[in-house]
Amino acid sequence: MSSRAKLKFPPGPSSGLRRWSLGPLNNGDPLGYFAGLVREYGDLIGLRILNFRILLINHPDHIEDVLVNHPRKFIKGRVLKANKRVFGSGLLTSEGDFWLRQRRLAQPAFHRARIAGYASTMVEYTERLLHGWQDGEERDLHKEMMRLTLQIVGKTLFDADVEGDAQDVGKSMELLLELGADFRRTVLVPHWLPTPANFRLERAIRKIEKVLYRIIAEKRASGRDAGDLLSMLLAAQDEDGSRMTDKQLRDEAITLFLAGHETTANTLSWTWWLLAQNPAVEARLHAELRSVLGGQTPSLDDLPKLVYTNQVITESLRLYPPAWGTARTAIEDHEIAGYSVPKGSGVSFAQWTVHRDARWYDAPGEFRPERWEGDLLKRIPRFAYFPFGGGPRQCIGNSFALMEAALVLATIAQQYRFRLVEGHLVVPLASITLRPRHGIRAVLEARPARSRVASDP
Repeated sequence: MSSRAKLKFPPGPSSGLRRWSLGPLNNGDPLGYFAGLVREYGDLIGLRILNFRILLINHPDHIEDVLVNHPRKFIKGRVLKANKRVFGSGLLTSEGDFWLRQRRLAQPAFHRARIAGYASTMVEYTERLLHGWQDGEERDLHKEMMRLTLQIVGKTLFDADVEGDAQDVGKSMELLLELGADFRRTVLVPHWLPTPANFRLERAIRKIEKVLYRIIAEKRASGRDAGDLLSMLLAAQDEDGSRMTDKQLRDEAITLFLAGHETTANTLSWTWWLLAQNPAVEARLHAELRSVLGGQTPSLDDLPKLVYTNQVITESLRLYPPAWGTARTAIEDHEIAGYSVPKGSGVSFAQWTVHRDARWYDAPGEFRPERWEGDLLKRIPRFAYFPFGGGPRQCIGNSFALMEAALVLATIAQQYRFRLVEGHLVVPLASITLRPRHGIRAVLEARPARSRVASDP
């Protein structure tokens, strides 16, 4: 292949001003925009935003090339970098040797044996939530899941009771992610500019920081190692004996607040929404729960037997992945399928479109948990399904999140089903995570105790 061929830019939206006024800078419907690009241009799409060149990738093999084969040639994309006031230099945004150091310090808290110890806490907090529910009530399931997962992450990762902070933290996190959905503001407006949106953002960050710094101070004062992540990070020290500052601890803690709270809440919210619209799937789920659990609360030992329950979560993550898109910036020249990726340019790929590709999934828009029977994951390309990313930067808490989602789903589904409120619009908001823009309003329908062991009413 000639060097000239290697330098060509793949087809994409029309040139001129329209080329950068669309797409990620359009705060209307980025999911629909990317899906439309894939339909029109295929697996490799050329985008320009002002003078920034982006290669949008939609084939699993090319995604693997970036994330697994050549991860050192790329760093995190501009949107995450623009949100550094939120995340600081935590695992989500840091790079190089500093990221590697932080990852090694955090990894022990996510070892399989330690995660297993969190299972009973997850079930206990879910049962506590259910004690406040009543048959016939109308609730916002997304808010309920946000409150629950915040309490779980507070206890398991920080050994702190954050129930009293749940409302303030929840509202602040919602505002952070709402502003994060505005790509124009995120990329083009520096956080230090005195705009109304930036003032709101700063207030939200400080509310979350107030909670985190309080927890950090309490941990330092107690000097007790409770075996949680924060205790480990407080005790960790470099070869020269230095320890993490409060600012470094804050950066890791706020990243884990998002990863361990927001993303799992979104997964559960979308799962309830999908189940409410698919009664056959819901019935099969309940049948498995009756058979395996017999009305008892689930434990870690039950999870391998809850095969269909896990398939429900896998399918929900396929259709509504919390990390709906991924971006990287090249720090070295690279080449993908004959197209050059010069240093300083970007590559991006959307789980939203790859997970809905008919080449890998039959009837890709349908909610079919049974599609995962027969080892589908082994029969499709490795990156045809990647809700937690991949390569060295794969989400550190993926096992934690999957265990939590399965335990919460099994605990609640045995006691309640949900009837969606008519006329309430449920639409995805593509922010840093994929969340329901207006929540998910539903009426709680308690399942009679005898039906949890016998049969559906």
